[in-house]
Amino acid sequence: MKQRSNGNFFSLPNEIFLLGLRPGELAVYSYLRRCEDRGTHQCWPSYKTIGKAVGMSENTVRKYTLRLEERGLLSTEPTEVVTATGQKRNGNLRYTLRPVQEWIAAHYDRQLEQLEMTTARQKAAAMQDKCSGL
Repeated sequence: MKQRSNGNFFSLPNEIFLLGLRPGELAVYSYLRRCEDRGTHQCWPSYKTIGKAVGMSENTVRKYTLRLEERGLLSTEPTEVVTATGQKRNGNLRYTLRPVQEWIAAHYDRQLEQLEMTTARQKAAAMQDKCSGL
């Protein structure tokens, strides 16, 4: 029997599993992917909304959001709302999910930097051993 799709799903890029994300980071990223507008790649859920959906506190969601931003998977910017009385208030963060190609390239760049630093340390240690052996 063939199942019908009602369009009530979203996809995750396979590359997400190359990044070594913590389960909480993956849960927050997945929820943001679920909420994002596919045209603008943006969404505006509150920490409270995300936390309720993934079973985390607002502080934990904030922590994982910052980590995802540091890893280059998304960017955030504050928004403002105007109340009925005309007062400006802080709104939810606007999340922009970065294209997969950008964050996977950044991931490989970080790995290459780490490899180059490790190689430089090994060369320096070998040189020091050689000099101290004279």
